[in-house]
Amino acid sequence: MYTLGINAVYHDCSATLVRDGEVLAAAEEERFTHVKHGKRPVPFTTWQLPFHAIDYCLSVAGIDLMQVDHFAYSYDPSLLPGGRGGETIELPLEPSRVRRPDASTSPWDPLFLSYIVNAPRQLASGAPHHLQARFRGADAEAIAARWHYVEHHLSHEASAFLASPFDRAAVLTMDGRGERATTSYGLYENGRYHRIKQVDLPHSLGLLYEEVTRYLGFLHSSDEYKVMALASFGEPSHVDFFDDIVRVADDGSYTVAPARLAERFGPPRERGGPLEARHFDIAHSLQATLEKTVGRMADWLHRETGAQDLCMAGGVALNCVMNARLRERGPFERIWVQPASGDSGTSLGAALWVDAAHRKHAAGHWVMEHAYLGPEFGDDEIEAFLQRSKLAYRRMDNVAEEVAELLAQDKIIGWFQGRMEFGPRALGARSILASPIDPGMQARLNEIKDREDFRPVAPVVMEERARDWFATSRPGPIVAPFMLFVFDVLPDKAARIPAVRHTDGTARVQTVRRDQHPAYYDLLAAFERRTGVPVLVNTSFNTRGEPIVCTPRDAIESFWTSPLDALAIGSFLLEKRS
Repeated sequence: MYTLGINAVYHDCSATLVRDGEVLAAAEEERFTHVKHGKRPVPFTTWQLPFHAIDYCLSVAGIDLMQVDHFAYSYDPSLLPGGRGGETIELPLEPSRVRRPDASTSPWDPLFLSYIVNAPRQLASGAPHHLQARFRGADAEAIAARWHYVEHHLSHEASAFLASPFDRAAVLTMDGRGERATTSYGLYENGRYHRIKQVDLPHSLGLLYEEVTRYLGFLHSSDEYKVMALASFGEPSHVDFFDDIVRVADDGSYTVAPARLAERFGPPRERGGPLEARHFDIAHSLQATLEKTVGRMADWLHRETGAQDLCMAGGVALNCVMNARLRERGPFERIWVQPASGDSGTSLGAALWVDAAHRKHAAGHWVMEHAYLGPEFGDDEIEAFLQRSKLAYRRMDNVAEEVAELLAQDKIIGWFQGRMEFGPRALGARSILASPIDPGMQARLNEIKDREDFRPVAPVVMEERARDWFATSRPGPIVAPFMLFVFDVLPDKAARIPAVRHTDGTARVQTVRRDQHPAYYDLLAAFERRTGVPVLVNTSFNTRGEPIVCTPRDAIESFWTSPLDALAIGSFLLEKRS
């Protein structure tokens, strides 16, 4: 049974294909169109409908659209204020409602029409070639019978508990907004899910963080991570102000009052304008209030469920500093955060939910051990493109050893290996890699990527060596394959990896095992043999304003238009001569 999950007509649109409980493929549309977050003013069908991501997912399985058994769309327009419905959603793992869009679901029926009704007409009039086979034979009536709306926050929730390693766990999702909900609490156990409580608009931690992000001169719905990084440079001068805005009740609910930031702090920062101490302090205070608030919410959820494990998703769950504070202070023994926690991950959750509902499994589920779910390109395909492009290259006899040698010489390398990552983090498939030993490496990388000076870069380390370099109060190994938690750099190691140590002494760590990504792991081992350091700098393979590279063409264009020293793409190496 094939289930296709879709997030569309929204930012970060994406597609995921599930077959009998196993995720075969998942990708964001931006990687194919180069429209980051789907926010550039371009034609509707280019940026709001994930045609390319859907086509990729279907191609992995070798099927066309009519062979998909269920379509799971991660938004339910009937739950919008004024929409049809408003009834309580039944949340046990039972088949979701199936209904075809009609006039009452406006403005969402154009989505349905674009996929189901208009696709054959578009193809006949010259639609993109890669869609020809995939949409051939598309029949509106047949697909309508397989169409499922899955509530936005339920999609977030399912992306967490149906992909986590836990059979019983509390579930917490937080984002800007769904149809109505902004936060949800639940419990997953024995193959069933029960939502305990939700917080609805206008109260939203995500929207508050977006508002402050916009006030500080950044893009309000994609630059929140910059505010998180900025917070480390500030003081908690305004915590009382933000604590007055966000009030948490004893029953786990919370309210968010209007912030009126300009009244309190004066005019907002102009985008690209100078950063002042007051901007650092605002960011720090907001972050402190967020951490305190979510800590109280987690305490309530722990008491309510008695669960020892916690799953998280939603855009707020990408705040790795908050996640780390929650991990260190408890009350949960283990925390698992879905790596595509933003809205792109809702296609994953919707597909897993509908798949589970129709297979009616009672226990056990697919576990997301890694995020390498996107396109991959073999050496034959890569070399053919290099030859057509008339580029100088050479085939490496041992990729790990030869690239490690360049890294030990302080070269900065574009690294293009295996299947692309799903989600916002580069995790060693489409990465820029460098040595962490040179204190100036962070500045060099920020210059290459045309990023703000305050932005940190992240380390990757072999999982079994992580505790030798980074600290946690929790027992056991450090397991962080998705770069969603910060850890303290051990004091006796700080001077050896200064490039990845943030101003507050922490680092956003990724750990890797060989079974997750052999080439990446072997590179770390080879670098350690040369330097004694099993750590590399890992940042996303892109330049400012561009999404992470997807194809060999993307990688080579990024390489030649940036000051990278070399590109390791499959078994091949391209170098720039000084």
